[in-house]
Amino acid sequence: MTEPRRDRLDQPVEPGRVRLPRWDPESFGRWSENIARYMGTAQFIVWMTLVILTWFAWNTLAPSALRFDPYTFTFLTLILSLQASYAAPLILLAQNRQADRDRLAMEEDRRRAAMQKADTEYLAREIASLRIALGEVATRDFLRSELARLADELDEAAHRRDKRARLDWEEDRKGLDEGRR
Repeated sequence: MTEPRRDRLDQPVEPGRVRLPRWDPESFGRWSENIARYMGTAQFIVWMTLVILTWFAWNTLAPSALRFDPYTFTFLTLILSLQASYAAPLILLAQNRQADRDRLAMEEDRRRAAMQKADTEYLAREIASLRIALGEVATRDFLRSELARLADELDEAAHRRDKRARLDWEEDRKGLDEGRR
């Protein structure tokens, strides 16, 4: 539905509808957060205490003609009530905005955690597949042990050959010695 134009006199204005000024929600929210943040400081409490003490002092110690709020301080009570009635919604608005930011941050944290979990699972699967693949490949320690075993076997075979060659030589020598006799 289109909004009626106000500059045209041939279109009726909707009766009973009050048009409030439009506010930018972000700028109003930032403004309310600044007020709520200031109201939560020690500086605000000190200034508020000074204003109230000055109010008390003026309305009790000043000449009667200059006092604007008699002893029961009705006007001060009204001003403090008015301040509280505006402060509470502004503080709630600031808290709601903070809750929205916290919710967005939490959703982003969840998203990042899910991505990190997926990455970690992927890397774990890759490492497992590499271990399986490496299980079929000879490792350095395995090769060393096999070469050491082969070297031992070759040493034993060479030792047996030397022993046999010595025995053969001794038999040949005995045969020569018997042949000379």
